[in-house]
Amino acid sequence: MTVTASSADFTGTVPITASPRRWRVLAVAAVAQYLAILDLFAVTVAFPTLERSFGHASAGTVSWVLNAYTIVMAALLVPAGRLADDTGRKRGFLLGVALFGLASIACAAAPDLGALIAARIVQAVAAALLVPTGLGLVLPSFDAREHPTVMGIWTAIAAAGAGSGPVIGGLLLQAGWRWIFLLNVPFTVAAFAFGLRVLPDVRQQVKRRLDLFGAALILGATAALTTVFVQGSTWGYTSPTTIGTLAAALVLATGFTWHIRRHPDPVVSPVVLRHRLFRIASLGVFAYYLAFAALILEGTLFLTQQWHYSELAASMGIAPIPIGCLLLSPMSGRIVARIGARASAALGGATISAGVVWWLVTAGFSTSYAVMFLPGAILAGASTALLQPPLFGASALLPADQLSLGSGTLMMARQTSSALGVAILTAILAHAVVPGLDEYRAGWAYMAAVGLLAMVAGLAYRPGTAD
Repeated sequence: MTVTASSADFTGTVPITASPRRWRVLAVAAVAQYLAILDLFAVTVAFPTLERSFGHASAGTVSWVLNAYTIVMAALLVPAGRLADDTGRKRGFLLGVALFGLASIACAAAPDLGALIAARIVQAVAAALLVPTGLGLVLPSFDAREHPTVMGIWTAIAAAGAGSGPVIGGLLLQAGWRWIFLLNVPFTVAAFAFGLRVLPDVRQQVKRRLDLFGAALILGATAALTTVFVQGSTWGYTSPTTIGTLAAALVLATGFTWHIRRHPDPVVSPVVLRHRLFRIASLGVFAYYLAFAALILEGTLFLTQQWHYSELAASMGIAPIPIGCLLLSPMSGRIVARIGARASAALGGATISAGVVWWLVTAGFSTSYAVMFLPGAILAGASTALLQPPLFGASALLPADQLSLGSGTLMMARQTSSALGVAILTAILAHAVVPGLDEYRAGWAYMAAVGLLAMVAGLAYRPGTAD
């Protein structure tokens, strides 16, 4: 049965927008989204273990376990969402959940690093299908008046997945890194089973061309640029291979820009990017995740390699990041209402910069966790709760028929910048065979700079003004 926002519940008399069932729809979709985001960050704490497990592989090679996931997911978010719009969002969501569970099993069973990266690519395809279709199922199930609340919950869950990933990863590492992926299996089975019963079959029923060529261009450009950062120190930054890869990235990026201006329905629409406030929000999200993804990884590496914490101790050490986010996220709506979206977003960028500047300044004279590391971790967690809700809420500023496209574009910005953030940090730390305090300080300086860019975007974000 195909339903819309005004259609009846199972009883045939109660609209789904007025039924408790809408919260069950949100719960099922939220669990799937949490797993998709969790798997992006849970692997970060396993970096040292993966390096040892696969014949002392380099950090650059292991980084592709993260980067392959983020890049492929970013490139396919919009095409996958559009495919589900035409074929049925429920069907697309359930397919994504099932594929995500199977790919997780393949990750856990991977005999070598290449097989693990290949399985992560399949997992990313599944995540690209289930995340936008999940939101596309949730929003029609709620009255428009409840959409701000739903988006606040949705972004808070994404933030919780990002923040708690390393903590959960560290706990599971005690049983072995493969359990990071096996954890997904029972949750995907439950989401599939409940999804069959609970989810409405929403179809947009507007046949649109899938811009797979545009997706391939952005995937290739991001992968090539990421490779330059990851492999540059090994190849040599002036070597023909590095210069050729950089040139390929520029050619692909130029081709992508040319393509989206001419395609009738491109993977990233210039229509939404012409909306000034949405464009500013996208830049803010992009800058923020350049810092946040690198921060999670460097925090883990600093605790394990510089202070010689175990992976479990390191995961507990960065726990204040998700805790800070989870404590503040329920209050984010009130914070935005009190100080405004602009001030909240700008404060989020300033706060993550302040956190890494604290690490930068105190790392040289203190090895006390409470003095040096804890304050920066608390600030990093608070920054996520302050910045994400107002900027991800920018999709609500778009016309109703562009909302899902706007949400997909913001998620693409988050995923792409996360991959680049990890790659840039890998290049910074690769200046030494074993990263020392100078390399970690350089990483924090980079994060502070891009955090300030997110703050500037927040200051320019003025909902309520003429676009």
